[in-house]
Amino acid sequence: MAAVVPNSLTSVSSVGKENGVLPEPGKELDAGALFVLKSNGSWVHCGYHLTTSIVGPLILGLPFALALLGWVGGVLCLTLASLVTFYSYNLLSVVLDHHAQLGQRHLRFRDMARDILGPGWGKYCIGPLQFGICYGAVIASSLIGGQSLKFIYLLSYPNGTMKLYQFIVIFGVFMLFLAQIPSFHSLRHINLVSLILCLAFTACATAGSIYIGHSKNAPSRDYSIHGSAGNRVFGVVNAVSIIATTYGCGIIPEIQATIAPPVKGKMFKGLCICYTVVVTTYFSAAISGYWAFGNQAMGTILSNFMGKGNEPLLPTWFLLMTNSFTLLQISAVSVVYLQPTNEVFEKLFADPKMDQFSIRNVVPRLIFRSLSVIIASLFAAMLPFFGDILALFGAFGCIPLDFIFPMVVYNVTFKPSKRSLIFWVNTLIAVASSLLSAVGAVASVRQMVLDAKTYRLFANV
Repeated sequence: MAAVVPNSLTSVSSVGKENGVLPEPGKELDAGALFVLKSNGSWVHCGYHLTTSIVGPLILGLPFALALLGWVGGVLCLTLASLVTFYSYNLLSVVLDHHAQLGQRHLRFRDMARDILGPGWGKYCIGPLQFGICYGAVIASSLIGGQSLKFIYLLSYPNGTMKLYQFIVIFGVFMLFLAQIPSFHSLRHINLVSLILCLAFTACATAGSIYIGHSKNAPSRDYSIHGSAGNRVFGVVNAVSIIATTYGCGIIPEIQATIAPPVKGKMFKGLCICYTVVVTTYFSAAISGYWAFGNQAMGTILSNFMGKGNEPLLPTWFLLMTNSFTLLQISAVSVVYLQPTNEVFEKLFADPKMDQFSIRNVVPRLIFRSLSVIIASLFAAMLPFFGDILALFGAFGCIPLDFIFPMVVYNVTFKPSKRSLIFWVNTLIAVASSLLSAVGAVASVRQMVLDAKTYRLFANV
């Protein structure tokens, strides 16, 4: 950040005080920090943001992950992922609290990496990784939103002729409006509704699985893991990557930035809210879906709710309700993961010395946020096989950001003794996660090669 002359520092500081963010002495707050990352929230709001950023419709793919791991391996991986990510995110929060108490509050992942690990880490590694993961999540959300709309359409009009890309465009138009919400803190009410929707669509998925499992149309359940030894190994790697990605949250510092100072201890309370929802939804969806369908569990459990000849195994109204909950919740996920992109645009094109809602700042905000949504929708429509690409992003982005980086910055910041338990726990998690990231990347590339023959731009899948 550049040094500023006293009069400009005074003007920016006054805006910062209104937004709950104060610059470091002699430093200027940019428009991204002032306008998008307003620090006016409570720990309860933090819990809403965390829940929306972690819990989403991807959890409906957990029964498929369990089908690749089996009962023992699947439940064990879910439990370990819950414990490790809760621990990891709490470590990040502790490091952020420590620097905030020293008068150096980090509002972004890249700021944290720059000041703790060095300038190159923030600019060339952590920053691009975070941006890629977050924007990839927006593209994936647009694709899931389009698929949900298409599912609802085909339930209502079984012989309908509309294509997937048309539904992605419709979802994109809706997102154009949500993208204009000015700040992360402004999403607190939307994210509360999102939290309720998480519980709602998970309850529907769980109830639907149990109903089908006990019905006369229940599929024959087989919990064995099929395939050659090589395929089973890659299946295990893919399953662990799926679970790791569903627990991913590449915006922990940005979420903590929304909390009004003093921040100490508030993030932990927010994480407790979030992980109460995480444990409730993840385990109920995964276990009920795998119990009902065994190794026939598909990429999303909602696909298993359609039987032979695409006949629904549940009442149509129930499927419509479940997909409506999913559609609304994924729109909240999408707008949350737009925040890092919005923050970059504000930093580059807004003037921090002028009011947030002045014409000078509103016009570029409208233009660039709209362009961001349009480009994401275009990619989602062009690449309906984006899930394979996102798996590669997850191996290269989610695991390094959420499983490796927190351990490293904690050890660098606090320098625990090499004879202490916490040093070796952090080192073990970082090394194991690095290996998982490398193997997961190989498995993702292999899957892309296997699926390449089915890739087609604007495919109607």
